[in-house]
Amino acid sequence: MTASTGTKALPTPTKPSALSTWISENSGAAIRAVLLPLTGIFFFLILWSASASHIVTSLGKFPGPADVATQAMTLLQEHRDERAKANAFYERQEARNADRVAKDPSYTPKFRQYTGKPTFIDQIFTSLYTVLMGFFLASLIAIPLGIVIGLSEKLYAAANPLIQLFKPVSPLAWLPLVTMVVSALYVSENPTFEKSFVTSVITVMLCSLWPTVLNTAVGVSAISPDLLNVSRVLRLGWFTHVWKIVLPSAMPMIFTGLRLSLGVAWMVLIAAEMLAQNPGLGKFVWDEFQNGSSNSLARIMTAVLVIGAVGYLLDRAMLGLLRTVSWDKSASTR
Repeated sequence: MTASTGTKALPTPTKPSALSTWISENSGAAIRAVLLPLTGIFFFLILWSASASHIVTSLGKFPGPADVATQAMTLLQEHRDERAKANAFYERQEARNADRVAKDPSYTPKFRQYTGKPTFIDQIFTSLYTVLMGFFLASLIAIPLGIVIGLSEKLYAAANPLIQLFKPVSPLAWLPLVTMVVSALYVSENPTFEKSFVTSVITVMLCSLWPTVLNTAVGVSAISPDLLNVSRVLRLGWFTHVWKIVLPSAMPMIFTGLRLSLGVAWMVLIAAEMLAQNPGLGKFVWDEFQNGSSNSLARIMTAVLVIGAVGYLLDRAMLGLLRTVSWDKSASTR
């Protein structure tokens, strides 16, 4: 008989499950994507709350996070109340018209628009409409201009000083000039758009087109010589050359310029709305500043946070478009 050694066999190590492997591999990314931003926001709220209680203005203490949250809910409720008033107005109008038609079939119903004041939510969408209109017009000018400039070294050298000259001009400098020009040229008894709206759109356009012009020109001028040689060998026409060679190659730089231009447009819009008194978030801030009530500071701070959040969402949207057209995904991750 063989003597027993009395030793136990070592357990066979088990392989980690696919779930645990996935968690270990993605935990760092999750921390960077979720926990770190939440930590930053948490400490910002603490610092804001602590410092706000020590700042006393002519209207009282500076609003803290709780005050801003309260006013945000109040603004939302005001929007709901205003929509309820509008619905009641249209219901009464329809009932009145139906009653008049029942009594007199020849009567032509009259429909009037509700003339209540725009709410905070309404002004958010008004600002979005204004900035997108100005950004769209700026893009229509900037992209073709940037392509033409980028295709010619001489034209690029001639235009670059002008781009650098006008690029840093503040909207506060453009606005008086635009206002005078619009007042002189935009004369109509029944205008399609209000003059204040046209003034804001043109001011946004003038301030936001330069990043797109510059980036488009740089992207076009940096096209690979091999692609240019292919175009020459195939004897492509100018428009075919631009469509088949220039645009696909310069598209990442064009979208980078568009992303920068949209950010500039959103910042410029607020100042333009404040001075031009065009309905929107800028006018809302100015009206609350002029109002000077005990809740004005909290309402202005609410608008500031909304302006920042909308600007962030617009930037993320343009970044998503940039990622779809860029061959270098690592260059467009922030």
